[in-house]
Amino acid sequence: MTALTTQDDEYAQLRQRMADTDPEIRRIALMDMTDSEDEEVAEPLLIDALRDADAGVRAQAAAALEGYESVAVVAALLEALDDCAESVRAAAALSLGELKDSALGPVLLAALSTSSGYAKAAIFRALRELRVQESLAPALSAIADNSAEVRQAAVGVLGYLRDPSALVALSLVATADTDAAVRRTAVGALGFASVLSDVFPALIKALRDDFWQVREEAATTLGKLGAVEAIAHLIGTLRDDYWQVRIKATRSLGRLKSRAAVPAVSEALFHEVSNLRKEAAVALG
Repeated sequence: MTALTTQDDEYAQLRQRMADTDPEIRRIALMDMTDSEDEEVAEPLLIDALRDADAGVRAQAAAALEGYESVAVVAALLEALDDCAESVRAAAALSLGELKDSALGPVLLAALSTSSGYAKAAIFRALRELRVQESLAPALSAIADNSAEVRQAAVGVLGYLRDPSALVALSLVATADTDAAVRRTAVGALGFASVLSDVFPALIKALRDDFWQVREEAATTLGKLGAVEAIAHLIGTLRDDYWQVRIKATRSLGRLKSRAAVPAVSEALFHEVSNLRKEAAVALG
């Protein structure tokens, strides 16, 4: 009879602890697996733990799979996105978001066709980090999804891909989406444009958005793009009701080195908000 190897012995011990009736013991075993340097031993046990009866154990297993990059792990985490416990879904989404191997893109893309809601958004967030060109078409389709969370995640993919063919769609989302968070994400995504005229109208419209977070992002993006054509609009934004928007407009005017903005920016040196005073001093300097 063949003697057990050290690896076999470790696997047997961990499996025995994972079968214990006390979920606390199972959680401690998971912690030991997280510290283990032998992924061949830990991976199958962690995948099995995603089906544990205790939600705490499942959530810990999902979190522990962060950094594991195999088709089996991705498939298990995708399944966990539909778990009945929010903590498990959140941990699985975070672990998927840590994937770095673009070769896993097809597995995520295949799962999109049968996913919706939270799971679909989590898959798009994972695809964003992988920058897989094949995710362009699904992301463009998803900006019309009923879920704002899905739309925002899809916009994130488009922003990371930096594909000029997406600029028209992103401009429309930046100005017309019903959700402010989605519009803000789209405004930020427009920052990869190489031709200012492609996105300028959308960004100027975003400077007048009803939500200050969108206006703030528009002011930032115009500065990043070096949009000297927007100087007059940014000077007008220095009168915004929200100092957070004024700060970003001031910063962009400083980046654009606009002499025309000096009088308006100088007024901010006496504002009650110290961060705005500091930003004005930096811009003038």
